[in-house]
Amino acid sequence: MNFLPHTRHNNYVVKLPYFTGIPERFHTFDKQSIEAVNAALAAQRPLLVRGEPGIGKTQLAEAVATKLRRAFYPFTVDARTESRDLLWRFDAVMRLAQAQLCAVLHKDEPTAERELDAKNFVQPGPLWWAFDAVSAQNASGGRPPPGPQENKTRQKNGWVVLIDEIDKAESDVPNGLLEALGAGQFTPFGYDQPITIRGVPPLIMLTTNEERVLPDAFLRRCLVLHLTLPREDDALIAHLQERGRAHFGSQTTDEVLRAAARQLVADRRYAEQEQLSPLPGQAEYLDLVRAVIGLAQGEVDKQKALLASAARFTLRKHPEMSRNTPETTL
Repeated sequence: MNFLPHTRHNNYVVKLPYFTGIPERFHTFDKQSIEAVNAALAAQRPLLVRGEPGIGKTQLAEAVATKLRRAFYPFTVDARTESRDLLWRFDAVMRLAQAQLCAVLHKDEPTAERELDAKNFVQPGPLWWAFDAVSAQNASGGRPPPGPQENKTRQKNGWVVLIDEIDKAESDVPNGLLEALGAGQFTPFGYDQPITIRGVPPLIMLTTNEERVLPDAFLRRCLVLHLTLPREDDALIAHLQERGRAHFGSQTTDEVLRAAARQLVADRRYAEQEQLSPLPGQAEYLDLVRAVIGLAQGEVDKQKALLASAARFTLRKHPEMSRNTPETTL
């Protein structure tokens, strides 16, 4: 099994796949994230990533898949998600339509039973593909694996499945995944034998924004990574600058990156003081820098001059902040 390479001193940057219309993206691996991912791989347990919105939880999973050259399957949870959506889906409507067609065509009983077999209407979900891609492909009628085209060749290296924002779902969703995540198996509707992990064990990564408390039984089956921004102002400014360099390279200067970081810290401290949530963070910082670069490409002085006005729209998303936050001396 492959692991992320360790780093003693310097973080390292991974360029993420490019999608048309999406800005170029990069992820910076730090020591803590590398150690957590490698521990989850070695223990063959899911990794739950906790942290405030915009800190890079979702991007971490994609970066791991990119670095390890694994197939990647992201699934975003919402209030309507059921646990079986992550395992398999049963198309009852299609089965009913097929039953009506069999009746109209007066098909004999053995043929009708064969065509109406429940297995014919079960489609694999993300965890099925990650556990056993061969049976998932057979169950889907020979279709190629879902997701990016690279998944077809990378699935031999294993899968990274992202279950994003698990806290959006009701508690019966994480509880419904206990067997799959704990025992590494589940049995789809109409199947006599369970689907088990074959080949390279998958890495299951989950994220939470702490909107709902997760069940204890679910947490016991996970390793947990807490992503946090530095508390001290100078450390936070240095952290943001490093992320800015990784994303924007020669498109701007350290002076602009530092000025943008100082503005974010000022806005963040004001939001903390006024108990406004969510706090402006790393994602908003990158949006601020991206905005001024886009408005003044190659004109560093103009980029710096635009920071104060752009901050009103990228950092101050509460009416109180828009009215009252003091601008820093950039």
